[in-house]
Amino acid sequence: MNTRIVLANRPAEGPIPANTFKQEQRPIPRKEDLKDGEVVVKVMWLSLDPAMRGWLRDARSYIPPVKINEVMRAAGVGKVVASKCPNRQVGDEVEGTFGWQEYWHGPSKHTELLHPPRGASALDYLGPLGSSGLTAYFGITDVGKIKDGDTVVVSGAAGSVGLIVTQIAVSHPNCKVVGIAGSASKCKTLKDLGCHATINYKDGDWRKQFKDTVGFFDIYFDNVGGEMLDLALTRMNPHAKIVMCGAISDYNAGKPYRLGNYQALIAQKGTLQGFIVMDYTKRYHEGRAYLSKMLQEGKLKYKYHIVDNNGVNGCEEGLRGLFTGVNEGKMVVKVWDGNMERVSKL
Repeated sequence: MNTRIVLANRPAEGPIPANTFKQEQRPIPRKEDLKDGEVVVKVMWLSLDPAMRGWLRDARSYIPPVKINEVMRAAGVGKVVASKCPNRQVGDEVEGTFGWQEYWHGPSKHTELLHPPRGASALDYLGPLGSSGLTAYFGITDVGKIKDGDTVVVSGAAGSVGLIVTQIAVSHPNCKVVGIAGSASKCKTLKDLGCHATINYKDGDWRKQFKDTVGFFDIYFDNVGGEMLDLALTRMNPHAKIVMCGAISDYNAGKPYRLGNYQALIAQKGTLQGFIVMDYTKRYHEGRAYLSKMLQEGKLKYKYHIVDNNGVNGCEEGLRGLFTGVNEGKMVVKVWDGNMERVSKL
């Protein structure tokens, strides 16, 4: 049987309550049940991302909300265990939107066959070679238009996207990079990765630290939103760019933080721009080539926060943990250890 976690009730504002999801069991399709072109994938790893909180709301967004009684949406990697597609063989590692479940089945065109470069693994297609890395790459290069000598500030800098943005900026000639995170340990990680300075936003004087440490910035890569973004609006150099990647501080709130300093965008001729990584699908190969080169040259180090205590049932606990800042790096759920023996007869 396939264990799946589906949306039972849409949560209101605030932390995600216990009745939001429910577990179901469904039969696992066997090869003889498949239509031509379909595959069954045994899920190995699932990605947990702050954007999931928005997918639970019945509201207009860049992607439709998850429906009631639908498997919770999530990117994952796994291995093909049954196939009626000549381009997918049993044992192939693939990536796709597999959701919170142990097995996924559907058309093979909805999976991507993985060929990890030297020094990488299938898991990295949820991290530096997946949406996190690609978001960081296109956000800082296309939206932020990073150039030599820029002062770059990254909020949520120890998170899945922030870690990569920080290292891309650090590797760029003559840039001053300031990382913002929520613990002394995370700030140490950022310093070890080459940040010129760090700010712990849980310090009582973080606003003074921001002003004294940053001065004025050219790029603010924002993963947090809220009060920190409002302060950043007062610290722009002329023509500064604010890259709107996320707003985790507001996702559980009923009403978003109201920005009071937005008029500074006019005075400083600044740009505040949002973006969605899926708009760059046709250029993913470009981003992955850049990030693979960084990995191979040792210029890109990455951390995973692994939820490994209850298989697919750990997804709900892990998602809540994202909003309390328990993770350093990318949060993933380990669903399966990769042993093919017990599923080879599908």
